[in-house]
Amino acid sequence: MGITISIPSKLYERVVREGLDVESLIVDLLIDRLGIDPIEGAEAHLELAERFFNEGIKAVDKDPVQASEKFYKAAEECVKAAAILLEFKEVFERVRRRGRWRVVDLEEAARLSASKLGEDFYVGWDRANYLHVWGFHEASLDTNAVKARIPHIERMLKKLREEVSKRRR
Repeated sequence: MGITISIPSKLYERVVREGLDVESLIVDLLIDRLGIDPIEGAEAHLELAERFFNEGIKAVDKDPVQASEKFYKAAEECVKAAAILLEFKEVFERVRRRGRWRVVDLEEAARLSASKLGEDFYVGWDRANYLHVWGFHEASLDTNAVKARIPHIERMLKKLREEVSKRRR
């Protein structure tokens, strides 16, 4: 699915201190630098989303805290993919100026995406954001509470795959 690369530890530590996800940052930088078209950019984030989702599935019975974060990351990547695919220029301009995605950007992109991809997309984002706060940061959700939210995130992935496939034709 992906490849492994090494970056200097000082850079990695700085990225982490800034609260950024290394993989997503690299994907965003490469998409921007290489002038990748929206479909390919969306596919790159979709690939990350699917990996995070699968990691969440593997972790949910053993570690609901880590599973919560994996499912959130899957939804975050879905929102980024949708934003690229649907070309939300104002959101991207703010992200580019700031140099990072913030929850307010993800929220707006998820809401805007729902108008094109259906309300299930926004509901999935909402459930994933709940997992991020209450499942990961607060560590207060058990396995069943996490599992109850999986179908919503899975529908996000499915809808995004369908949209990418439709535009690919």
